[in-house]
Amino acid sequence: MVKWITRMTDSVILFQSIILAFFLRLNFEWELIGDYPVAECAFFYAFTGFVLMLLPDQGKWIGKRSRLGNLSFVTRLVIGLMVIAYALKLGLGERFLPLDHLSLSVLIIASLLAFFAMTLYRLLVKEIYAAVVTNRQPQKKIVIFGAGEAGRLSKTVLTSQAGVNQVVVAFLDDDPAKEGEKIGGVPVFCGLENLSQLKTECKITDLIISVMYISPRRKREIIDECLRLDIKANIVPSIEEWVKGGFSVGKIRKIRIEDLLSRPEISLDNPQVFRQITNRVVMVTGAAGSIGSELCRQIIAHKPKTLILIDKDESALYNVEQDFKLVKWNTIVIPILLDIRNSRKLEQVFKNFRPDIVYHAAAYKHVPMMENYPEEAVSSNILATKSLADFSVLYNVSQFVFVSTDKAVNPTNVMGASKRIAELYVQGLSEYLEADKGQTTKFAITRFGNVLGSNGSVIPLFKKQIEQGGPVMVTDPEITRYFMTISEACHLILEAGAMSKGSEIFIFDMGDPVKILDLARKMIQLSDKQVGKDVSIIFTGLREGEKLHEELVCHCEELQITHHPKIRVVKMKPAAFQKLNHQIELFDEMVRQNASMDMVRHLKAIVPEYTSKTSRYNVFDRMN
Repeated sequence: MVKWITRMTDSVILFQSIILAFFLRLNFEWELIGDYPVAECAFFYAFTGFVLMLLPDQGKWIGKRSRLGNLSFVTRLVIGLMVIAYALKLGLGERFLPLDHLSLSVLIIASLLAFFAMTLYRLLVKEIYAAVVTNRQPQKKIVIFGAGEAGRLSKTVLTSQAGVNQVVVAFLDDDPAKEGEKIGGVPVFCGLENLSQLKTECKITDLIISVMYISPRRKREIIDECLRLDIKANIVPSIEEWVKGGFSVGKIRKIRIEDLLSRPEISLDNPQVFRQITNRVVMVTGAAGSIGSELCRQIIAHKPKTLILIDKDESALYNVEQDFKLVKWNTIVIPILLDIRNSRKLEQVFKNFRPDIVYHAAAYKHVPMMENYPEEAVSSNILATKSLADFSVLYNVSQFVFVSTDKAVNPTNVMGASKRIAELYVQGLSEYLEADKGQTTKFAITRFGNVLGSNGSVIPLFKKQIEQGGPVMVTDPEITRYFMTISEACHLILEAGAMSKGSEIFIFDMGDPVKILDLARKMIQLSDKQVGKDVSIIFTGLREGEKLHEELVCHCEELQITHHPKIRVVKMKPAAFQKLNHQIELFDEMVRQNASMDMVRHLKAIVPEYTSKTSRYNVFDRMN
């Protein structure tokens, strides 16, 4: 409907433009006007213009066009109309006499008049529309945290945004020297403690964190205060993003839960990492998974000669391969569709490519699922790890890095116990081979908690539940977990390989554990919803094998410092390797017979500290 109103308005302007053009051309001599077929020429001009507006992408609603878009449309219309009208006059003027009076000078005058009139009314309607929409919107009252250059730029960008009913009422800053200053007439207050008073007095609705460099701890303090006061928190892009693509309103984003959980990133500036990987053949198992794919991205930046991607998920492996094809690398990338439990095919890969470094990230990781399928956990997490470690020794791999989990510490479930046995085997094999002076393979283990945004982690699960209107399902009101970003985890893995002298377990300083109930509440609030009113939280009880609190170090392990302030090394008395090797080999027959109960009993025999929690397997604990 609006489109047709626009076309009719444009046609009326074209009709009137010809009439006014004749008056101007004849110097407003009224007695001469009657000698010209003005009405016929005006109708012809307006009708031709109307037909042109029916062409595709013409005459769209003006409210959706930018100023430049309107100018381009009007320019093309009036110039095209002038050319077509004059061509028709030359071709049909003798047959249709009124056209013979439509001189080029009249057409030029009419085109100029039409251009200015159509452009002016479009701009007026656009401004009126913006004003009406703005008045209908509740006014946003914004505080900018940061009275430096970033804060000043944010205010400039916000105030230049048309059609949005918002006003910057104050700046907050941590620098006492800025107290009392004014930026574009807006006062500056020192300290976050002023936010509560501003909320009461000025009815603050939004806060924008606009600081070029801010610590994760300070960011969390600001966000927590916003959540407490029911103020919407936003943040400007990092300085690196500014440099890459400039700064605009569209780049101011809402706070995400990852902002609350982030910490200072690990600085991967160890030149040994680069020397270790550059020009080498590197193999990554689980290369299509959350950690494996990010690990591959970081590895390829260090320019290996060949990068071998191993995964059994066809679609995910294909997607990772396509990602690498988008950028021109000097590295040869070889995707291999392979289940690492197939030892015959796995050995063929070692024979064919002779890897220098192996990063083993493939594993089954979901606790409840592995409680139901212990044979899968044993075959993938234990037996496949054993095969990889053995082949690494057999084919003279220089470095083997095994990715473990905090669930391997004092395990309460099948998955954790299986990873603990894999740790014991890798560490035991390394210690056993140290006596062999000719052995060159170094083994390292990395151990960390949950990674943000990984497949199946709690954060994307909560996001989905919130989007669906709830309820958000938390297993227990007291449950806690450690969190780190995928990027951080992969930094640690690469750093561990470079630092390793053999047999170590590397642990990252993951900060304080996060209470999952608090995480759920904050995610609901960050989604502009109220806990209990818009989205409820329910407690489902601990799942089979689930711990209330995870641990990073066993009571029998000793922590030692490294050159990296965020990385520690665990030292422990190694297991009797030959006995352990024999115990693991017994799993082969159990897997073939699908003897699930025997497997769990055997897991508990190898890992005495494995005590089942809320699990069907706690019957074996009562027997011991």
